This record gives sequence, C-alpha cells and structure tokens, in this order.
Amino acid sequence: MEPKRIALIQGHPDPAGNRFCHALAAAHIKGAEAAGHNIQLIDIANTQFPLLRSQADFEEGEAPESLKPAQQTIQSAGHLVIIYPLWLGSMPAYLKAFIEQVFRPGFAASKAADGKFWQKLLTGKTAHIVVTMGMPAFIYRWYFLAHSLKSLERNILQFCGIKPTQETLIGMVDTLDDSKRQRWLAKMELMGHNGT
Repeated sequence: MEPKRIALIQGHPDPAGNRFCHALAAAHIKGAEAAGHNIQLIDIANTQFPLLRSQADFEEGEAPESLKPAQQTIQSAGHLVIIYPLWLGSMPAYLKAFIEQVFRPGFAASKAADGKFWQKLLTGKTAHIVVTMGMPAFIYRWYFLAHSLKSLERNILQFCGIKPTQETLIGMVDTLDDSKRQRWLAKMELMGHNGT
C-alpha cells in the first residue's frame, strides 16, 4: 500500500482533550503512523480564530493567520478525516466556524468569470467523516436522515471537489461500556492503518 498524506481535523471544541472524539483521533493517528502514512492533526479546539460576520469578508477576505497552516495541511493532503460530536443535530458551532474560515473562495472553490459556475479547487481528495452522538446511529440516519452529515458532504466537501466520502456513525456514545469503546478504537486504528 502506497503511503498517503492525511489531514485529520479534530472537530471537538473542548480543549481539555479528554473526549471520546480525541481518543478516536489518537487511535487513527496511531494506525496511520504505524503503516507509514504522513498524517497531520488539525486540532480546532486549540486554535484561536475570529468568526466570519459578513459575506464580503467570506468572499473577499483571507483566512486568519492562525488558520493558514490548516489550509496548507488540507491542501497538501490526499485524504481528510473529520471527527466531531453531534450537537443539537449538527456539528459544533466552532467546527462550522472553522470550516467557514478555511474553505473560502480562492482556496476551496473559485467563481468563474461569468459568475455562473464554480471551479472546484480541492479535486482528487477523499474524506472520511466520523460522528459521535448520544442517540442510536440508526435513528440519526433513518429518522433524521443524517441531514447535517449530508450537508457537510454535499454542500461543502463535494462542492469543492472532495469525493468520495465515507461515513462512520457512533451512536449511544455516552453509554458505551469499555469493551465497546475499545472495539471502536481498534476499528479507528485499522482505518488509520488502511489510510481511510
């Protein structure tokens, strides 16, 4: 297997670093490094940046200096892993704010001169999205139709050319016993080893 360049976006906003999302990321990194992949961690919880507040800033401004390294890591990667908890049915607001700052016009996509179409600037990359949640995963997928996950895949990643995307949904995370947690960590380590 040819080594991959992987960018892992740790999307849990708690800087304490003791959440299950952090353990999943650590397991993925462990597996990837053992297999010889080049994996870089983007830990949003320990990165300070302002919120976007206007369309003009989004379209005409630049990402803040604190997020330029994240853009460089994403640009150089062939595969993205995004890990986050489901909060109020969607990704945490701080992760959404990170994506808004990083995936700007000129980096993720650019508008054609006629203003009608967008050119995808991150083509050739793949992604794996891992979401933890308190509810059963099948309820989120089949009753709520995984709407926020689909929005991330379709309206953000695919819009800028990142496809295909894989999904891993981990439900009932607050009630997982240690053996189930260890099984999930082993799965994440294997995904990291396989570069997925």
